[in-house]
Amino acid sequence: MLFPAARAVDAADRVPASHLDLLAAQGFYAAPEADLPRIVEILASGCLATTFVWLQHRGGLRAAATSTRPGIRERWHEALATGQQRAGIALGALRPGPPSVRARRVDGGYVLDGESPWVTGWDMIDTLYTGARDERDTVVWALLDARAGDGLSVAPLDLVAVRASRTVLVRFQEYFVPDERVTGAHPYAQWAARDAANLRLNGSLALGVAARCVALLGSAPLGDALDGCRSALDAGTPDVAEARAATAALAVRAAAALATAHGAGAVLRGSHPERLTREALFLLVFGSRPAIKAALVRRLSQPGG
Repeated sequence: MLFPAARAVDAADRVPASHLDLLAAQGFYAAPEADLPRIVEILASGCLATTFVWLQHRGGLRAAATSTRPGIRERWHEALATGQQRAGIALGALRPGPPSVRARRVDGGYVLDGESPWVTGWDMIDTLYTGARDERDTVVWALLDARAGDGLSVAPLDLVAVRASRTVLVRFQEYFVPDERVTGAHPYAQWAARDAANLRLNGSLALGVAARCVALLGSAPLGDALDGCRSALDAGTPDVAEARAATAALAVRAAAALATAHGAGAVLRGSHPERLTREALFLLVFGSRPAIKAALVRRLSQPGG
């Protein structure tokens, strides 16, 4: 269903509700964590925009499943696990450097101020799993209503790819979060350990784009390279940045090979090579970290690379 509709979705202003409904009906919103890398790769090879929206849901679902705060699991988990409610994530506070979203403790909860870019699925999600940092550099997590107003506003981001994902910049201004919405808190220094699984899943998006290019191209050498990148990510090696860089670089290489083989038609808007080339560009920088960026620049700058 996803790949035949990928070109139409790429030209649309939102992912079709039928795509997200199908993923919910088939149980993908609550897929086991161990199966996610392969699932993400396969879905991304069909339609990256759909996969991008669906994947952001996992943060809120995981928080609802594991929170020890009273009432969180009872209120949120079943609806999120079945896809009756859908979540996005706002992780601006977790970027290196001063937090772009700050949390200030007040009676009965917290007040949030700041900006969180790259919030995906706006107008298609009900819940926004949000992180903010307080004055002690503790990350405060909460499940918010994904609705503008009362101190929350959004600005659309004009992306080169996956525009149907409706990715926005979220602004908080004196936005009050009651304690019953807070799922937990932990020191910011612990984020690196929690981030490892996300780095692997983001690599699966690039694997999916590369896999679609390889399938359309029918290239055995690139297929071998794809298997190698997948194995490196699955191994969970200490140098995950290098594995992620190799995967993103392969997606660019495979898209370039497909466009070249396709010929002049590849520069026509709406062709598969044109779309996949833009998606490969997008994945060079999506979900990146300083170490991944440095490894990618080094790899792409090498003579003959």
